[in-house]
Amino acid sequence: MLTLLCPLPAPLCLLSLLLPPLHPAAPVTPSEPISQAYSLALYMQKNTSTLLQTYLHYQGSPFSDPGFSAPELQLSSLPPAAVSFKAWHAMDDAERLSRAQGAFVALTQHLQLVGDDQSDLNPGSPILLAQLGAARLRAQGLLGNMAAVMTALGLSIPPEEDTLGLVSFGASAFERKCRGYIVTREYGHWTDRAVRDLALLKAKYPS
Repeated sequence: MLTLLCPLPAPLCLLSLLLPPLHPAAPVTPSEPISQAYSLALYMQKNTSTLLQTYLHYQGSPFSDPGFSAPELQLSSLPPAAVSFKAWHAMDDAERLSRAQGAFVALTQHLQLVGDDQSDLNPGSPILLAQLGAARLRAQGLLGNMAAVMTALGLSIPPEEDTLGLVSFGASAFERKCRGYIVTREYGHWTDRAVRDLALLKAKYPS
C-alpha cells in the first residue's frame, strides 16, 4: 500500500488536490488593443468627410461655396497632421503614438469648443451638433484605445494637457467659423494619420 505524505493538515491536503493548479496570468499582447484601435480609426475615417462637409454647409459663404479649401489656415493650439513621408517613416512607434495621442487630446478639447460655438452660431442645426458631439466621443474612445496600446508596448502615456489655454470669448462669428473649419479638417487628417500609424503597428504585431 502506497502512502502519500502531505506536510499540510488533512483538510488543506484535500483542498490542494481538488483545486486546479494556479498558472500565472498570460501577458497582455499588443495585437488585441492594436486591432481594436485600428478598427475604431477605420470607422472614424468613414465619417470625417461627412463631418467636414456638413460643417461647411452650415457656415454659409465662403465656407459653403463649392470647392472651398483654405489649407493655409492653422491654429497654434492644434498640431497639424501633415508630415513628410520621410519624417514619418523615421519615427519609432513611441514617437508616432505619442504625437497621435497628443493630437487627439487637443482635438477632443477643440471639438468641445467648436460644438459650443456652433450651438451659439447655428442653434437650429441638430445634425451638425450631433456629428460634432459624436466626433468628440470617438476621439475620446480612440485615446483610450491608444493608451491601451502604449501600455501593452511598455510605453509611458503622456499626461493630458490643457491645449486650448486662454480662449478669446470675444472672437467674431467669422473667426469662430474659421476655427471650426480648421478643427474639423484636422480631425479628418489626424484620423487618416492614425489609421496609417496603426496599420504599421498591426503589421508588426499580427494577431
